[in-house]
Amino acid sequence: MKPTLSSIEKQLLDFAKARDWDQYHSPKNIAMALSVEAAELVEIFQWKTEAQSASLNEQELRAARHEIADVFLYLLTISRVLGIDILGAAQEKLELNAQKYPVESK
Repeated sequence: MKPTLSSIEKQLLDFAKARDWDQYHSPKNIAMALSVEAAELVEIFQWKTEAQSASLNEQELRAARHEIADVFLYLLTISRVLGIDILGAAQEKLELNAQKYPVESK
């Protein structure tokens, strides 16, 4: 069965609560951890050409998958801590971007 956003959020919350990690989950700490994980994703592509970055080997692809998951999990965590509906925020941002960057007529 494919996971849902709410099932991942629950697993993540249960994981943190079982380890008493909520005490460390301030917005500042989560934002910093998110930045570190994003940098670890960038590191996979550092010094690669455009072509190389588009054709990762199996080990690099696995590493990228794990770093993307880390970034995603921290985004879910900071959204929960700040009381932000992440899907609603994403929808709102897409709408704002559509207004800011309208399709140009040719």
